[in-house]
Amino acid sequence: MKNRIVGYVIIGITLVIGLIIFSFNRALTKIVSTACSHGESCPMWGTLALQNNVSLGLMIFIGLIGLYLIFFGKEEVLISEAKKSEKTDKEKYTRVIKELDEEERTIFEKLLEAEGTIFQSDLVEKTGLNKVKVTRILDKLEGRSLIERKRRGMTNIVILRH
Repeated sequence: MKNRIVGYVIIGITLVIGLIIFSFNRALTKIVSTACSHGESCPMWGTLALQNNVSLGLMIFIGLIGLYLIFFGKEEVLISEAKKSEKTDKEKYTRVIKELDEEERTIFEKLLEAEGTIFQSDLVEKTGLNKVKVTRILDKLEGRSLIERKRRGMTNIVILRH
């Protein structure tokens, strides 16, 4: 849907650019016709034609980009695919949670509540477990390739693996 809106905005901008080009070229044509006394052999007419062609070509190119976004934007397909993968992730996690012991499940659920990313120090606070216990549980979860830890300052960020 957003691709279409962007496409319409681009088409609108293209029309405004077209009006500016049209008025600019009319004014330039008047100037060249009064300034050039020897007619069509004047080099300014050639320059005017080149500017006309380049500006119209640019306007057509931008307009085609807008039309492409309007008619061939695939954002809606991406959203539905994201929803499908979200469902499969939830199913996968419910199966994983069933296989974990109570403390591992507690930590894994806190990680899911935090939308997949949490500081290790926050896990210690939220679970009520001591630092050593949380570290050992995270080692087990990391060994099963369920999470990943990245060092950030004095703590780790625990990231849910997909």
